[in-house]
Amino acid sequence: MAKEFKITSIRLAELEEELQYLKTTREKEVAEHLKEARSFGDLSENSEYDEAKNEQAQLYGRIAEVENILAHAVIIDDGLEGVEASSVGYIGLGSTVKVRDLEFDDVDIYAIVGSQEADPKNHRISDDSPFGRAMLGKRVGDVVEVEAPVGIVRFEILSVEK
Repeated sequence: MAKEFKITSIRLAELEEELQYLKTTREKEVAEHLKEARSFGDLSENSEYDEAKNEQAQLYGRIAEVENILAHAVIIDDGLEGVEASSVGYIGLGSTVKVRDLEFDDVDIYAIVGSQEADPKNHRISDDSPFGRAMLGKRVGDVVEVEAPVGIVRFEILSVEK
């Protein structure tokens, strides 16, 4: 069974747009670059040709990757599997949570997203990560323990928004 990719409808649209760009504009650019590199003569010692072939391989690899994601995409909403969508305050995919680190008393805000949308630098945490898995199904006031490389880290959930 193929892996499912949990993504929002916004991310789905972005991927469809990217695929369209890759298959039209970008593919033509790479083909032109390849054609130009061929014109430089002997292909066995032509670094431009090798570079163009690598660029083409990367392009086709990315096209295949995006097509695979789109083929196995599961659109997520604000609901949580196993919890009725009307259960206000529970953390699920698409939730934005404000948490306080109980050891350092730091407050941060994170969005819980599918793995294809994760961007830890921008506080977008995958539901497959230890933090994301620990948060799912919890609500305001809960204290959550997350196993991290430095040991157990405890967070208090201050707010949940969909």
